Amino acid sequence: MIGHPTSATEADMLVAPRRGGGRLGAAGLVAIGGAVGCFLLTALLGPSLFQPALDGRPGEPPYALDAGASPYLVVGLVAGGVLAGAAGLAACFAALRRGWSMRARPLLVAGLLVMAAFTFLPPIGSSDHLNYAAYGRMVVLGHDPYTTGSTDVPHDPVVGATEEWRRTPSVYGPLTTAAQAAASWAGGTSVRLTVFGLSVLNGAAFAATALILHRRASGARGRLRAALFWTVNPLVLLQLVAGAHNDVWAVALMIGSVAVFHGRPTVRKAVLSGVLAGLGAAVKLPAGLAAAGPAWTALRGRRPGVLAALSGSAVAVAALLYALAGPNVLAQAGRASEMVSFATPWHLVDVHVTGDRDVIKIAAALLTVVLALLLFRGLPRTADVPRDDPRRVAAAVVLAWLVAAPYVLPWYDGYAWVLLALLPASRFDWLLLLHTTALSLAYLPARGPRVIGLPENLSWLPETVRPLIVPWILTAILLTVPLLCLPLRTPRRPPAPGRPTD
Repeated sequence: MIGHPTSATEADMLVAPRRGGGRLGAAGLVAIGGAVGCFLLTALLGPSLFQPALDGRPGEPPYALDAGASPYLVVGLVAGGVLAGAAGLAACFAALRRGWSMRARPLLVAGLLVMAAFTFLPPIGSSDHLNYAAYGRMVVLGHDPYTTGSTDVPHDPVVGATEEWRRTPSVYGPLTTAAQAAASWAGGTSVRLTVFGLSVLNGAAFAATALILHRRASGARGRLRAALFWTVNPLVLLQLVAGAHNDVWAVALMIGSVAVFHGRPTVRKAVLSGVLAGLGAAVKLPAGLAAAGPAWTALRGRRPGVLAALSGSAVAVAALLYALAGPNVLAQAGRASEMVSFATPWHLVDVHVTGDRDVIKIAAALLTVVLALLLFRGLPRTADVPRDDPRRVAAAVVLAWLVAAPYVLPWYDGYAWVLLALLPASRFDWLLLLHTTALSLAYLPARGPRVIGLPENLSWLPETVRPLIVPWILTAILLTVPLLCLPLRTPRRPPAPGRPTD
């Protein structure tokens, strides 16, 4: 067999396992299991710094103890889980480079079982799910969630249960609001049952994403990589599943849009891809960024009909859903675009350079474009994933947005994990791992310190780690991206004895 592998299957056959790869992979899986155990235990212990109490009738899911867990215990459990999970993933990444392999199906099943367990446990990490329940309840009660805050409906048991953002209308897309309303309709006046309904929808989206990745991954090693990046990724499980964030719905539609465009572009694929992209943007606008992948493939392939079908169906679906949601659907999203989160590099700019948010927005947009172009050159490509592959282009755009955006939270990284899962291994895997780990440690937990009564001995978490340490880590990541996009130089082999040189 001469030259480069022509397929993922051939590449699998050519990988010669190196010594220690199997032990390293096994150790990584043990660490991942330990991390997931820490998160499950935190959820099982009941209301704590990481888990707001849920009102409801006895016997209703989700279920947990009321152990009165110490703030120091739950912070230690989650912080330890994040670090163990990151170390486990790093070990598995290194083991894969050494040729380690195993069947992906057991990991797929294990991840889905963990997802099911989290579905029946209360969410941890933030109180965002209380806002989701409130916005759905507003729809059921006849209020417009895009103009109504929780303080406007203070006496309702579901709307009144919100902890933070009480004066803030919904920032989410119309499809998200419809799902929240469906969960509220099923849950009635029970906060607990409404949140459980949202968790069920989250679990279904997570499972759909896992199955799409398993089906679209190239070869046995590709399926193993997909499982590690998504299905048993402890950081993804913490932020998107245990945290019950609705970004998982957007991720499922986004990866579906990219996956159906696999192979030879056709008008039929383009329409389906566009519909899914439009639905994803109707969950959360950033999900629409991945549509750049299929669009670029159609453009480079000089297929104007395919490009028109793709863009037309995406715009039509998104425009219809946003129009049905009313004229105020984007009002809060527009205001949110002015925000800068504490753990990003732009927080340092906002504090030490300029507080002009318009300048920051323009600079961030320009930086995103530059990084996307660099990543388009720097992301790995193979015979199975050529330069203009929609998965590769989508990954370049989404990863650039995550690194350059002024407002980023740890669960946003799910958009990049799912796309990198279908690409070959590269230095960017490690970059994303560091990015998600740092953000996860920055938000321990992602709840207001005053609201939850954070002990003074732990005040350094939101006052030092989040706004001071992590922004510098993310700044280093940002500066590293252009360096990683430079081509690796392969040293020339010395000529064989007696062989003439050029």
